[in-house]
Amino acid sequence: MRGVKTLLTTFALVFMSIAPAMATDTSKTYNSGILVLLFVGFCALLIVAQLVPAVLALFGMTKEAARSTSGKKLATSAKKH
Repeated sequence: MRGVKTLLTTFALVFMSIAPAMATDTSKTYNSGILVLLFVGFCALLIVAQLVPAVLALFGMTKEAARSTSGKKLATSAKKH
């Protein structure tokens, strides 16, 4: 058990020391301006604005399905007795 723990610790230390070498400098790769960020933000706002009514509709359909299922159970249990 001690050998496995030592092996895992060794791998963790090796991978932690390698990770910064594979990192890239984002200041050189990202050179878009503020207009691009505003456009992406506007697109995200449109997606969220469409997502809210969809989630509310899904929640409403789920409540209605649960209500109709419980109503059918009550009706069948009343017929049995």
